[in-house]
Amino acid sequence: MLTIVDYGVGNLFNIQRAFQSLGAESTISSDPKEIAASEKLLLPGVGSFEAGITALKESGIDEVVKEFSASGRPLMGICLGMQLMLSISNENGDWPGLGLIEGKVVRFTSPRDDQTTYKIPQIGWNSIQKPAESEVSWDHTVLKTLDPAQSSYVYFLHSYYVIPTDKECVVAETEYGQDTFCSVVMKDNMVGCQFHPERSGEVGLRILQAFIDS
Repeated sequence: MLTIVDYGVGNLFNIQRAFQSLGAESTISSDPKEIAASEKLLLPGVGSFEAGITALKESGIDEVVKEFSASGRPLMGICLGMQLMLSISNENGDWPGLGLIEGKVVRFTSPRDDQTTYKIPQIGWNSIQKPAESEVSWDHTVLKTLDPAQSSYVYFLHSYYVIPTDKECVVAETEYGQDTFCSVVMKDNMVGCQFHPERSGEVGLRILQAFIDS
């Protein structure tokens, strides 16, 4: 069973509907025992890092997610869920994350006074690309059905992004404003998408299908 973690933060039903459209059975749960028994786990999330990590800790789900990750079963984080997988965020202070992937979460570089071509947060469609000069292959990732030589557009809604310590964990990058940031991170059995695949049309569904098949 694929479980979507309910910790009070996230577009749970939109994600479940996306899985339903792919013919995949999923459940939404806040029960630590049910989450721990899952075959695959999806950690969603919208809003602030502080609210997300606080909710996970108060419910005890943070330790369940850590144990699940250590078991080697597939784990996917979306948007804030991806950020929570990192070591620390500097959003409104320094907030320790789950520490599943070493790295930090930082805010987009603010526009200069004479630069009004972009706003924070990033809201809307943008492309993901294979990192420049990277030897990372998409063949065995959730991007395996996409062509790295072509631009694939997905839907973003965020002000912060992750910087993994190990650059080999960066599977895809995206440019916004003055920053080139990690839009897909992958380590062992874990993957994170900064964008919302459930809102990203055919490309997003192909990514979710690849996670189902993992």
